[in-house]
Amino acid sequence: MLKLGVPSKGRLQEATIEWFSARGIEITRSELGREYRGTVNLPGVELVLLSAAEVPRELAAGRLHLGVTGQDLVHEEIPRWEERLVEMQQLGFGHADLVVAVPAFWVDVNTMSDLDAAAAAFRRTHGLRLRVATKYHHLVREYFRAHSVADYQLVDSQGATEGSVKNLTAEAIADITSTGSTLRDNHLKVLGDGPILKSQATLFLSRAAPWGPEAQAALTEISERIGAVTPELA
Repeated sequence: MLKLGVPSKGRLQEATIEWFSARGIEITRSELGREYRGTVNLPGVELVLLSAAEVPRELAAGRLHLGVTGQDLVHEEIPRWEERLVEMQQLGFGHADLVVAVPAFWVDVNTMSDLDAAAAAFRRTHGLRLRVATKYHHLVREYFRAHSVADYQLVDSQGATEGSVKNLTAEAIADITSTGSTLRDNHLKVLGDGPILKSQATLFLSRAAPWGPEAQAALTEISERIGAVTPELA
């Protein structure tokens, strides 16, 4: 049996169901109390409804064969993800950029190089490292390392990251944005070096899942319907 993980609610679930439906794969949802259930109109396929944040972990553990989630979540949560997962198909929705943003009144800080200088000045003045609020610790560390920024510390943010500067819990942030309007509303500006990551909803395949004959047959059927190349599983 092939287990297909789909977001359990919200706009991402709706868009995922529409995407599969347009390719002849019908997903039907039902609710029994607080329990989410559903079916797929293909033999040998079991639907698993999870939050998008849970899908990467379940794929990496091999408890899902296929799953829809954001590229940002996979790249952040799964070390060396290319060895464990296969990106089968980008779905064309759920677009968002992971960016670094600083207070708009920092007129002299427009690039990561400027941020490096500001961080060094901040430490000289306050004796503390400049705080960057984010949920994406791995991706942000790699990006800051690539831009030779050292005088900073990451502050974990699981709430409204864009409010961290206003609330005085951080001096800068690194967060996902679709339009940038929320950042502007919080008087933040995006640095001009480009995003840390451009993300969208994507169908991933797990190399760790048990790919028996039934699951492989279902994968071939799904691949044909969505116009994807069936990955080598050996």
